[in-house]
Amino acid sequence: MGKVVALANQKGGVGKTTTAINLSASVALLGKKVLLVDADPQANATSGLGFDINLEGTYECMVGKRRAEEVIKQCAEIKNLWIMPSSIDLVAAESELPTMENSRHIVKEIIDSIKERFDYVFIDCSPSLGYTTVNILTAADSVLIPVQCEYLALEGLSKLLNTIKLVKSGLNPSLDIEGFVMTMYMRNRLNNQVVTEVKEHFGTLAYETIIQRNVRLGEAPSHGKPIMLYDAAAIGAKSYLMLAKEFLKRNRKKRG
Repeated sequence: MGKVVALANQKGGVGKTTTAINLSASVALLGKKVLLVDADPQANATSGLGFDINLEGTYECMVGKRRAEEVIKQCAEIKNLWIMPSSIDLVAAESELPTMENSRHIVKEIIDSIKERFDYVFIDCSPSLGYTTVNILTAADSVLIPVQCEYLALEGLSKLLNTIKLVKSGLNPSLDIEGFVMTMYMRNRLNNQVVTEVKEHFGTLAYETIIQRNVRLGEAPSHGKPIMLYDAAAIGAKSYLMLAKEFLKRNRKKRG
């Protein structure tokens, strides 16, 4: 049965969706069956894989209009990769979910209905710590946290970690932190200090692979492609393939 990994950080612009798209694509290219659930109303993961942001998807599943198997789409160029698309309609879920029966477990019910079809289910959360994100954390086995290599990005981590702690203490006792992935790295003293601080503070939870700033990585979503299909020679493509290999290696060790 597939492992469910939420990608979360309430601070926007830290490379969360870029990581969701490219880690999912890389793990799929390495032979695993992967579902990427776009749970962000901005629908950037959906458009970043070349899909229409007006498709029925995550929102319709949340409110009971569609079943998960009815809305997931297979990516044409990466056969092992599927997506559950998002749309701006998902904004309404924040106010609608609390009024529904079993409201904190809606996403879990959706994911549980299909996760046995996949090796990994990645969920791209919205950049907030609202009701929808708590719902996702309740459904997840672990949380992967992208961290921009800037001090301001570190300051907001305590709120996210506290939310994870609260979910773990009540709604989802088995929730773990998958790790911290440092993103948007530039070779300078400030970024190096942040990397050092993250590794010292979080130890082995900090991934060895660091995602560097890369123009081609920024261009790829506008072409509806993950970086490895847009430009396989780009440093961003190599970085995310390394990240996928490290992710899979860590999970083999956990399962072993």
